[in-house]
Amino acid sequence: MYGETANISTANETRNHYMTLRHFPADNRKYCYKLDVITRTRYLVRATFLYGNFDNNDVYPKFDISLDTTHWSTIVISDANEIEVRELIFLASNPTISVCLSNATTGQPFISTLELRQFNGSVYYTAYENQFFLSVSARINFGAESDVPVRYPDDPFDRIWESDSLKKANYLVDVAVGTEKVSSPLPIDVNRDEIPPEKVMQTAVVGRNGSLTYRLNLDGFPGFGWAVCYFAEIEDLSPSETRKFRLLLPGMPDVSKAAVNIQENAQGKYRLYQPGYTNISLPFVLSFKFGKTSDSTMGPLLNAMEINKYLKKNDGSLDGTVIASLVSDNLSADWAREGGDPCLPVPWSWVQCNSDPQPRIVSIFLSGKNLTGNIPSEVTKLTGLSELWLDGNTLTGPMPDFTGCVNLKIIHLENNRLTGELPSSLMDLPNLRELYLQNNMLSGTVPWGLLNKNLVLKWVFFSLLIQLDKKKLLFYTYGNAVKVFLWFYFIYFIDIILSFR
Repeated sequence: MYGETANISTANETRNHYMTLRHFPADNRKYCYKLDVITRTRYLVRATFLYGNFDNNDVYPKFDISLDTTHWSTIVISDANEIEVRELIFLASNPTISVCLSNATTGQPFISTLELRQFNGSVYYTAYENQFFLSVSARINFGAESDVPVRYPDDPFDRIWESDSLKKANYLVDVAVGTEKVSSPLPIDVNRDEIPPEKVMQTAVVGRNGSLTYRLNLDGFPGFGWAVCYFAEIEDLSPSETRKFRLLLPGMPDVSKAAVNIQENAQGKYRLYQPGYTNISLPFVLSFKFGKTSDSTMGPLLNAMEINKYLKKNDGSLDGTVIASLVSDNLSADWAREGGDPCLPVPWSWVQCNSDPQPRIVSIFLSGKNLTGNIPSEVTKLTGLSELWLDGNTLTGPMPDFTGCVNLKIIHLENNRLTGELPSSLMDLPNLRELYLQNNMLSGTVPWGLLNKNLVLKWVFFSLLIQLDKKKLLFYTYGNAVKVFLWFYFIYFIDIILSFR
């Protein structure tokens, strides 16, 4: 397991799961947790961060968190005693997911808790779930009797329903005069749609003066999102009383067309009614109002609200599957345990990728990583590869055929134990500019087509720079250092003669 555990020093925090955390070095690596999931099943993944000055440095960390290939959020700590929470709702497309921390700007990346919760059936189904995650921005329990959130066991899915009594900056301000909390001990039928917890639906706010108004900041917005309200009529209305109201959003007149009649829409009292918008554009600062209609005797009522932002999924790099085979053969090695996608949202520390929407690996840097056996065949399948650095290992066997890597410019294989002849396929690499092979046990001749290239070739004990406009030379290798030394001066002499032609 990467990272180290540490205790926090926050006097007011007593919950055991927040008393310790795991932190990671502030380097260029990606540190990942791999979680098993069931494909085609929806989940909520939640990460929490309580700094608590664990490092005794009072340096507030800033770093990134990602889910698989998609950048999830930038964690910015601004208060050592405040818990930062990030939640995503997603449809699992593979049997595992990777939650990764990376890119420390200040301080060290760390994590307090990581939770995974499975949903049932069609809960949180959207038409866009194959292309987008739902990033939870607000989940509010209106009319709450305290500032304690509602979660498991009241919510079987362990969602966190924040209390509207919670006092924090830019959270549910601009409350209308006449707003009153109401509650009911009676059971509520919630077994439909997103199945909000009954405890949440047993409380509400009512606008006694005819309106409910609120303003709050939405994390992750502006952008498109999924927004719903949860209603249940929990007041006993007389036959002459009616409750009808509309939602009003500044600058969005089309949203306010439909009128809400909770009892009528829910087909009875104490039953859930969940209207909403599966794709709506919302600002960062959301001001909204529920206002009663002219034919209503009662002001609006609101039990709960949930707003999630659509987070575009990244399709991942094109070489992910290929390089995964290389990694799986070296899981005991430190370099092979970074996890996640090799390129996205940030590359592994030993690869470099291009900037395409679906990037390819262009460089591999595995110098001195104790690699053994043959040169991994996977590298010959990386069609975008430009640089290959495998020097300083104990690789054995022959050099593979790099024909499929037409973009290769630099190959460093020196200081290994390679055997056999240089493959003639090296002549078919049009962009090859550096080929370092010294200190191996190679034999045979240099393919004479390589001598026509503007190529830096390091072979045996010295370097030979062959210019394109010079005579073709066939250089034979010798195990005897004296003969090699004489050959060097012979070629050097010919090179001088040719320079005067």
